Amino acid sequence: MARTVAHVIVNALEELGVQHVFGVVGDALNPLTEAIRTSATLTWVGCRHEEAAAFAAGAQAQLSGTLGVCMGTVGPGSVHLLNGLYDAAKTRAPVLAVCGQVPLAEIGSDYFQEVDNDLLFRDVAVHRATVTSPDQMPRMMESAVRAAVTQGGVAVLTVPGDLGDRELSEDRPARFALDRAVTRPDDPALAEAAALLNAASRVTLLVGAGARDARTEVLRTAERLASPMVLTLKAKEGFEDDNAFQVGQTGLIGNPAAAHALESGDVLLMLGTDFPYREWYPQDVKVVQIDSREDHLGRRTPVDVGLAGDAGATLRALLPLLEQVADREHLDDARERFVHWQEGQRRLADPAHDRRRTGRARAALDNPDHLIRPEALAAAVDAHAADDAVFTSDTGMATVWLSRLVTMRGSRRLIGSYNLGSMANAMPQAIGAQLWSPERQTVAFCGDGGLSMLLGDLMTIKTYALPVKLVVFDNHRLGMVKLEQEQVGLPEFGTELDNPDFAAVARALGIEGIRVTDPADLDDAVRQAFSTPGPVLLDVLTNPEEVAVPGRPTLAQGWGFAVAKIKEML
Repeated sequence: MARTVAHVIVNALEELGVQHVFGVVGDALNPLTEAIRTSATLTWVGCRHEEAAAFAAGAQAQLSGTLGVCMGTVGPGSVHLLNGLYDAAKTRAPVLAVCGQVPLAEIGSDYFQEVDNDLLFRDVAVHRATVTSPDQMPRMMESAVRAAVTQGGVAVLTVPGDLGDRELSEDRPARFALDRAVTRPDDPALAEAAALLNAASRVTLLVGAGARDARTEVLRTAERLASPMVLTLKAKEGFEDDNAFQVGQTGLIGNPAAAHALESGDVLLMLGTDFPYREWYPQDVKVVQIDSREDHLGRRTPVDVGLAGDAGATLRALLPLLEQVADREHLDDARERFVHWQEGQRRLADPAHDRRRTGRARAALDNPDHLIRPEALAAAVDAHAADDAVFTSDTGMATVWLSRLVTMRGSRRLIGSYNLGSMANAMPQAIGAQLWSPERQTVAFCGDGGLSMLLGDLMTIKTYALPVKLVVFDNHRLGMVKLEQEQVGLPEFGTELDNPDFAAVARALGIEGIRVTDPADLDDAVRQAFSTPGPVLLDVLTNPEEVAVPGRPTLAQGWGFAVAKIKEML
């Protein structure tokens, strides 16, 4: 008996080892969800919003390096996938979105709920196609998966509602050839890069997620060149732990040591990073960049030598050409500055900070109500979370505190919307992460604004009994927007949030909820959250006036902040 279109798709996903499909059921998807229902290895995860489904699928793709899958039914159901799919696209996570469509004969007639999916997903997808005949399968499935995996992006396959249960006249199994080539630059280019690096006296490394699989080679390079290593946020995972060269992050979330390491070098070596903020790159330095994508070379800052290739393969070929640097002053100075900055962060993260003399003076200005400092919450989570925990974080101040106070030690993992910068990503990404590895602890750093956007998918966590720990930085603010307004001299406007008691909301949904308002109760509350079986929402009232000082504060920012505060008082 010939298989149906739906069974070709589901059997192909089974063959690829996909375990979860995220989405919201709907009529055009009925043949597909029925085929999933009868599958021995695939599980349908019914979300409350398709955006959450796309974020969850993207999270699994990022963590596993393999295909994530979500589905949206005809029209609005597919439209709702867009934000999560854009996040996957910007992260280069391989995701397949299977979308429903109106009956084949009605396409183009402005039918009820009809949306042109091929046009809708044109910008977000590396591949998009609409099935118009059963006999196009499984070729169309193969093309979609191959594009998503080999190009690192989103593929959208649209299936009209009346085609899913139609049989193929001639059947064959899907075949997938998905191996990627590992390349390195040619020898003359490597020699040119080595000559530039060997002539330098102070080399600084800027390391991104594209070099994570080359940790050994990156550390050997830092040792050979006696170089401080500035990490992008996505490189915290893999390079932060047990690394005597790293000096943290740069940019608005960064620290003075990293900024100084970049500015005081005479050569910048960029490894697997497309760090987008041009104003944070050093000026008047030579630049060597290694990246697997040739189109990334030189697009953020002018590059003197660009090496297109895999970071590990390229460094293995480059290292024999590099001379050992004996003078460690550049590295030691950066590390000393970094350790000093870390000590200050730890003092601020102490829940008793505001009761000490210097703390009382600061609190009178920025925390008169003695709310919990977000640094203290992040530090407490870092102390109590497992060494193999998976962390997700909402865009904004929650990510700032995670960046500064949480260490990616052991086998911890970290994902977030770090390229798209979406709100509301942490909780749905935690759903995908927890299902990807049920035995590992999953911790979501949620902003109160982000959590409330997709609050309904707390019910998904409850339905599937996912032991996610949701840590809510509840400052009743869109904190990053507030900071952005104030640093340019504007009084905060539109950022205040009239929040419910999120812990009570969680309890009403059948999830354990813990609310913390007193700094003295913080550590015990975090310990309780992590020791409680099942899902827990930890709602912590944090100080809305907390300022994350950037690594290189400017006079204009300080003046703007002062002007904003005067305007707010008036």
